[in-house]
Amino acid sequence: MAAPVSGKVIYEQEGVFIHSSSGNNDDQDSLLSGILRVIEKDTEVIVDWKPVDDSLDSSNILYARKDSSSVVEWAQTPKEKTLWGPEHTNSYEAEWDMVNTVSFKKKPHSNGDSTARTNGDSKWSFLFSLTDLKSIKQNKEGMGWSYLVFCLKDDVVLPALHFHHGDSSLLIQSLKKYVVFCESSQDKRILVNCQSISQSFENLLDEPTYGLIQKLKKDPYTATMGGFSKVTNYIFDSLRGSDLTTQQRPPSEMADFISDAIPGLKINQQEEPGFEVITRIDLGKRPKVHRRQPMSLEEWNKNMDSEGRILNVDSVKQMIFKGGLCHALRKEVWKFLLGYFPWHSTREERTNVQKRKIDEYFRMKLQWKSVSEEQEKRNYRLRDYRSLIEKDVNRTDRTNKFYEGQDNPGLILLHDILMTYCMYDFDLGYVQGMSDLLSPILYVMENEVDAFWCFALYMDQMHQNFEEQMQGMKTQLIQLSTLLRLLDSGFCNYLESQDSGYLYFCFRWLLIRFKREFSFQDILRLWEVMWTELPCQNFHLLICCAILESEKQQIMEKHYGFNEMLKHINELSMKMDVEDVLSKAEAVSIQMMNCKELPQAVCEILGLENSAATTPGSDTEEDEMAGGTRHPMPADPNISMPIAAANGTNEHLEQVARAVPTV
Repeated sequence: MAAPVSGKVIYEQEGVFIHSSSGNNDDQDSLLSGILRVIEKDTEVIVDWKPVDDSLDSSNILYARKDSSSVVEWAQTPKEKTLWGPEHTNSYEAEWDMVNTVSFKKKPHSNGDSTARTNGDSKWSFLFSLTDLKSIKQNKEGMGWSYLVFCLKDDVVLPALHFHHGDSSLLIQSLKKYVVFCESSQDKRILVNCQSISQSFENLLDEPTYGLIQKLKKDPYTATMGGFSKVTNYIFDSLRGSDLTTQQRPPSEMADFISDAIPGLKINQQEEPGFEVITRIDLGKRPKVHRRQPMSLEEWNKNMDSEGRILNVDSVKQMIFKGGLCHALRKEVWKFLLGYFPWHSTREERTNVQKRKIDEYFRMKLQWKSVSEEQEKRNYRLRDYRSLIEKDVNRTDRTNKFYEGQDNPGLILLHDILMTYCMYDFDLGYVQGMSDLLSPILYVMENEVDAFWCFALYMDQMHQNFEEQMQGMKTQLIQLSTLLRLLDSGFCNYLESQDSGYLYFCFRWLLIRFKREFSFQDILRLWEVMWTELPCQNFHLLICCAILESEKQQIMEKHYGFNEMLKHINELSMKMDVEDVLSKAEAVSIQMMNCKELPQAVCEILGLENSAATTPGSDTEEDEMAGGTRHPMPADPNISMPIAAANGTNEHLEQVARAVPTV
């Protein structure tokens, strides 16, 4: 028998058969008995099936490697090849045994001959890494056993494995420790791998240009994020079609792929009857903006009465927006910014709030803490959430002293808060990326309960980003394109010419609010500024515009294409100055508020209304020109998310498109 794969055996099952049709007119299948194992080997998890036959050697192995091509090396005798011929299509499992799209070629050996079987039996071994698993189909046979079929990337479908002694449930349970599965919407018997264990974006960029395009075609989200999973599969489902050959494709095809993936994401409409065409809008001169020092303890205390009420909330928010907070204030003030404490509450009222929240938190924590191992075996969603959380916690901000090292109490708190959030919002549960949002909050609060409630309130703002429908991400990308076109239609035209008009390089910025673009300390500053909700709604979109405008010259002068643009935007991470970005974004906001002909779509995105008043609290060299500016309107989710109520239609998308200015 071939030497077994070395490593720790996680699962082992004998009596797992491959049914090979003999090709004769009788209905008798040839049964190949084997042993199926799941093995941990170094950083990989291997699924390995070998026939129980001492004559088998390792030269007859199908090994789906990382980044394997669609041409699989699998040595077969001529007789073996006929076993999968047309005669076999009448078998009840033919469609899952082997598909015609898989190309085979003889594996070369030193003597130039393929491996031959003296006894005439067809015996195969195969093994593959879980990183290459695409889906599993399970089925029950009337004869008393179950079978399943592994489908790998590049549409390699392995022979059906029949479990004559027991069923496949223990195998699936073992695999769920490493892979998150979800049911296929087309066939409930099919479990789809919802978690692509991917390379980092930096490693992808070491590949040839078309190699990156191919990675992005298969899974652009994973390729650029380097780890998020659940939200990816829904929105990019159509990017994972059956045509996953290794043939190089031009970057121009990416626009078609993305357009198919998100129906309705038509950012730029051609002029049609009934469309409002706005040309050459003069936004006026962009003012210079000065930022101030962070708000101090003294300034905070001056704005509080003897019972702890905040005296002038608008003034406090304006100071925070203009300069942020000194670190000593963050633990207290963030609770106000996120809505944990009401702005006009007294100290006593806030103490009572905390007491109630402590009790509520630990009741929810006890719910998952008290689940026994036996119970968890029957709760696949809780198992999946726990598995994802444990993986993410171990790689979240580990270079930060608050989370570095083994057995760090900060990591334990991250884990426990995220598990408790699953009890708080079980429908959403945990999605990769949420640990990025919790980490800075826990770092500031240094308290499990306070961190949980602040995180839960932040998730209320970010919830749509992580839902499988991804309505929030669709909306923000459309809104960002609308704003950028108003600011610089020429730059937008260039991006479109390079198949980048969908602004997908901004995806990570929007999903986790720039968490991976700035240093940890800069993120604390950026988030507290955005939480003031000044100077308008969706200020984070103007931050995106400010960054893109800053990079416009280099992108256009160096004629960056799709691939170069992705690389360039990714390399901005940790190289941007947060104060500079905030100043530019604020200047853009004032410029737009000063514009008397602002398109209605832009007014709705920013939550602005027509007014003859000036912008309160502005601190620019151009305050004199503030006449005729627009006031921020009260927050209205139906305005800030114009397609949230579209129920799958393009009605609101078309309304946005009608107001997009064209040149």
